[in-house]
Amino acid sequence: MGAHIIRQYTYAFAAVSPHDGVLDSLVLPAVDTQAMSIFLAEVANRHADEYVVMVLDGAGWHQATGLEIPENMRLVRLPAYSPELNPTEHLWEEIREKWFPNLVFKTLDAVEDVLVDALRFLESAPERISSLTGFDWVVSIPLIAT
Repeated sequence: MGAHIIRQYTYAFAAVSPHDGVLDSLVLPAVDTQAMSIFLAEVANRHADEYVVMVLDGAGWHQATGLEIPENMRLVRLPAYSPELNPTEHLWEEIREKWFPNLVFKTLDAVEDVLVDALRFLESAPERISSLTGFDWVVSIPLIAT
């Protein structure tokens, strides 16, 4: 008996602050310039009293000419082919490993439910986010007496 596999997609946008574990996320039906602009506006709104410096990889929707960048935000792009420098990649690894291990879903809504649960849990666990995305190193600056 054969089965017809149908692939459907949903997209999670996320921004992390490794030093304090703040996570902002949004699940949207598309990944394009308009969706990215919506996400940037949401992050800017959540941090209205702050100036946000967001580090991004080279995805097309991160650098499209029509991208609407909020006034309290600056985008900094990572060098090409350097996903290891993007702390958010560790977030996706965690979600795949803990919430989607070898699962098959009957509907896209079921996938979105699990994804939203995962993101809500992680948004409420800043120490976990900091642990996943932060750098465990200390910079020491020698003092020179004159």
